[in-house]
Amino acid sequence: MEGFDDPGVFFSDNFGVEENESQDQINLQAVKKKFKEFIRQYHTGNFNYKYRDALKRNYNLNQYWVEINIEDLSSFDDILAEKLYKKPTEHLPVLEEAAKELADELTAPRPEGEEKVEDIQVLLSSDAHPSNLRELKSETVSRLVKIPGIVISTSAIKAKATKISIQCRSCRNIIPNLPVKPGLEGYVMPRKCNTEQAGRPKCPLDPYFIIPDKCKCIDYQVLKLQESPESIPQGEMPRHLTVYCERTLCERVAPGARVTVLGIYSIKKIAKIGKENRDKGSVGVRSSYLRAVGLTAEEGVTGGLRPFTSDEEEQFRRLAASPDIYERIAKSIAPSVFGVVDMKKAIACLLFGGSRKRLPDGLTRRGDINILLLGDPGTAKSQLLKFVEKAAPVGVYTSGKGSSAAGLTASVIRDPGSRNFVMEGGAMVLADGGVVCIDEFDKMREDDRVAIHEAMEQQTISIAKAGITTTLNSRCSVLAAANSVFGRWDDTKADDNIDFMPTILSRFDMIFIVKDEHDQNRDITLAKHIMSVHMGGDSVERELSSGELPLSVLRRYGAYCRARCGPRLSAEAAERLRARYVLMRAGASQHERHADKRLSIPITVR
Repeated sequence: MEGFDDPGVFFSDNFGVEENESQDQINLQAVKKKFKEFIRQYHTGNFNYKYRDALKRNYNLNQYWVEINIEDLSSFDDILAEKLYKKPTEHLPVLEEAAKELADELTAPRPEGEEKVEDIQVLLSSDAHPSNLRELKSETVSRLVKIPGIVISTSAIKAKATKISIQCRSCRNIIPNLPVKPGLEGYVMPRKCNTEQAGRPKCPLDPYFIIPDKCKCIDYQVLKLQESPESIPQGEMPRHLTVYCERTLCERVAPGARVTVLGIYSIKKIAKIGKENRDKGSVGVRSSYLRAVGLTAEEGVTGGLRPFTSDEEEQFRRLAASPDIYERIAKSIAPSVFGVVDMKKAIACLLFGGSRKRLPDGLTRRGDINILLLGDPGTAKSQLLKFVEKAAPVGVYTSGKGSSAAGLTASVIRDPGSRNFVMEGGAMVLADGGVVCIDEFDKMREDDRVAIHEAMEQQTISIAKAGITTTLNSRCSVLAAANSVFGRWDDTKADDNIDFMPTILSRFDMIFIVKDEHDQNRDITLAKHIMSVHMGGDSVERELSSGELPLSVLRRYGAYCRARCGPRLSAEAAERLRARYVLMRAGASQHERHADKRLSIPITVR
């Protein structure tokens, strides 16, 4: 059990009682009474008592929690909701006491041996628009905030005391059931024992120790939350926030999950590492963390986008019904890049994805598409990757030389606070449900490329390091760009242009050879297009009016299709694919007989 003797976080009642305590107690009792009325009386249509029935149902299922929507509470009593928003640290324990008393009334009489009512955890939810992690400032300390982000690491489940019993080493006097404040803090032990016994000297300084078997504990877990990639300003480092979860909020999410946390923005004392770092001048400096009171894991692949409105759904259905929607989407992809229509159509398929299939034996087949762009420099490969990063609902861009195996998959690091090993997800874990764009793919070391084999085909990342054995999801598409071994593509060298193993090439569904061909007519058209892009003018309006979709619409439309649609092959399409597969294999077999050597895999059965 951790955190018993570390006075890292302080509250106003650590140093005596204020004069107006009696008035505060009266106010808190009124809050408790009002909250009990809310749970008991709040109902929706047809007199469905939402929270009363939920509390009774959860308690009978041995689930000792109830989730309260703040908007419902505000419609019942806006003053009570305002108090909870501004001073959640004071009022949340009162709400839990009220829920416990009401659970006692609703579940009575209980079976023999279960007469004691269990503590009830009150969870909160809100329909309010979430704030950015960068917006958390000193004025939001001790207030409720709603923050979205990606979980990049989770700690093991630990125990924290809510009530402790201490005993004096000298006189053996026991002080039971001392309350411990919630969050990442300990209990400030008394320095002196005030027990007076005739004929005995006073007890020495710091005489108390904790009796572990007489403490009441709860489970807690610490998460590391990183702001969403789409919220990070250009050129900035992503910011992180520690999230404290307790009781039923533990074990709800894994690394890589996109979550929205509703919690109390709190502060704690900065941990001291080593005697040389104990600076007395930093006594007022505190680090921040979020004490979660509600946690929602996002489902689907919306990538943190707001929910779809009915007007948007109607607009998307009209788009899907248009006969030329495929060409419109392809035209909308990187409009500043001239030509390469086939590549843009393939990227459109990558953005919208396929259907993940679960076989009767329990195995799965990925529905995401992987594409490799290979060829000459200066052919806008990187520009296409940058556009896809912005157009995908979840997009992560990385460069080959600056990417390691651990950075792409997952790493195991030692937590500086607990000194335990924790796991942090890499780029392919953070892009779960989206697209990873890897530029300069040929500049990666071979050992690092091997690490993503499993992630590209099985869409999982298996880790067995430092006593941690687990599997993370990496259900994402890979769009990679690479140059030829010789700098420019040499048609006379054939396979020598490619410096990739067949094992990695077989995991790409489409490979495009991009060559900078010398053609006067094409060069003139390309030069005109580049000049119009640089000169601006009315070219943007003309492009948008010719059927292209704005980037915001394309991104929302792609997220909507990935979340709501599950395409299936028709019998005619399946027959054409079968014939094409047989033809490609036959051509490769004939070429091998003439060359008298085995070639790389022409097409993978998938």
